Amino acid sequence: MKKIKYKKIKEILEKNSLEVKSKISDEEIFLNLKTISNSSKNDLSFFSNIRYLNDLKKIKAKACLIEEKFINYLPDNCYPIIVMDPYLALAFISNLFSDEIFQSNGIISSNTSVDSKSKIEKNVQINSFTTIFHNTEIKENSYIGSNSSIGPNVIINKNVVIHDNVSISNAIIMDNCIIKSGARIGGAGFGFEMKTKQKINHSGNVIIGKNSSIGSNTTIDRAVFDSTIVGEFSNIDNLVQIAHNVNIGDFAVIAAQVGIAGSTKIGNYVKIGGQTGISGHLVIGDNVSIAGKSGVTKNISSNAIIAGFPAKDIKLWKREIIRNSLRK
Repeated sequence: MKKIKYKKIKEILEKNSLEVKSKISDEEIFLNLKTISNSSKNDLSFFSNIRYLNDLKKIKAKACLIEEKFINYLPDNCYPIIVMDPYLALAFISNLFSDEIFQSNGIISSNTSVDSKSKIEKNVQINSFTTIFHNTEIKENSYIGSNSSIGPNVIINKNVVIHDNVSISNAIIMDNCIIKSGARIGGAGFGFEMKTKQKINHSGNVIIGKNSSIGSNTTIDRAVFDSTIVGEFSNIDNLVQIAHNVNIGDFAVIAAQVGIAGSTKIGNYVKIGGQTGISGHLVIGDNVSIAGKSGVTKNISSNAIIAGFPAKDIKLWKREIIRNSLRK
């Protein structure tokens, strides 16, 4: 069991420019990070959603990350740790309490096959039954799990974590990315001439921007000629399909079971709800939010919030839902 001092928590938050106020001693120890309803006397918790206000009044944790305007709801047994954004603070400190931290130990398993034409830099960990193919470069401090297939034509940059049963070919993975189990990156896309069904050869690649995360069993196809791109600081959930030539901007959030057809261009700071389908050759602007189960068939301008099938402005969609329900 980990014992985390408040001093360490405060250091991480302040390092990330979060102002922290609390009367807790720097030497005070926390054993776990828990939700409000499941916390106990040695735990740290957080309050970030008004719907849990009644639970906050009964919290048993030693301390709680909380906005100053809510501290009067805390019982006497729980110290407030006052921050502007408790959920952001939670994100920064969550790794402190995790037992599942993947950091390279610098060991390449004897059960791993590494092609002589690949290049492995210092402090790279590669676990059992993984194969590294030719023309592959893995840079320092990267971690690769078991039963994975890396290459050919792959560059894995610094501090990348690749979990078990992943296959990556024809791709560049930038610094600090996380690729979760079962992901398939860089295979040929769904391309052929429609009348004869003649396959189209794919010679492009995939580029994953730095600090991005690719979910389990997500597939990202290589481009026909250039690059399929996922931007920096993007989070792609499990079971997502990203087709050839798709270009996704920075800070994207894409939930599970989304399908994006080929050659669609998506801007920065886009949020896409689960089970959404997006047609090919579209342009979707910056700061767009797409509700779950939407069907996007037309270009979407920046800052739009859309829903439904075919997807439209969410206010219009809601009015149509109400009108249709009244007809029944």
